[in-house]
Amino acid sequence: MSSKNTILIVDTALGVFELELDHVNAPVTAKYFQKLATMGALDGTSVFRIVTPDNNSYNPDVAIHVVQGGRMESDAEIIPPIRHESTQETGLLHKKWSLSTARYDVGQTYGSFFIVMQDEPALDHGGTRHPDGQGFAVFGRVSSGYDVVEKIFSRAEQTEFLANRIQINTVRPYEVIAP
Repeated sequence: MSSKNTILIVDTALGVFELELDHVNAPVTAKYFQKLATMGALDGTSVFRIVTPDNNSYNPDVAIHVVQGGRMESDAEIIPPIRHESTQETGLLHKKWSLSTARYDVGQTYGSFFIVMQDEPALDHGGTRHPDGQGFAVFGRVSSGYDVVEKIFSRAEQTEFLANRIQINTVRPYEVIAP
């Protein structure tokens, strides 16, 4: 990733981790999430879903390992949804520590992100996790605080939607200065 990428500092009830947004390969999606963070639209949200093979109910035939947080589908729309930047378009794949956007149909984002906890090709374009085969849009990666993300993932419950959500206090961007 480029030194022009944005870093988001995610302060949660379990600690702080950083996300690097890839403005070079996924400019539309990275800009969308940077705008949400800058507006404070992700502050006070939560990690509300942790999916493991043991609690996977959405598509039991395609188990995944992800941590999902941010805005929920029931939250009021803050900014309009964006076009889908598929992994076929960006070349970014759902590898361990990738940052991706949740969606319903193509072009139906709602400010929710997820972190991939192991390589998940079923989430890429042509993958089998989403019925339309378009996959999800990778737009960055975890760049530090891996232990915090692992701690969050260890809080998986019997169902993928958490009864005990993990508070996201703030999400704040800062620009990385090129050397």
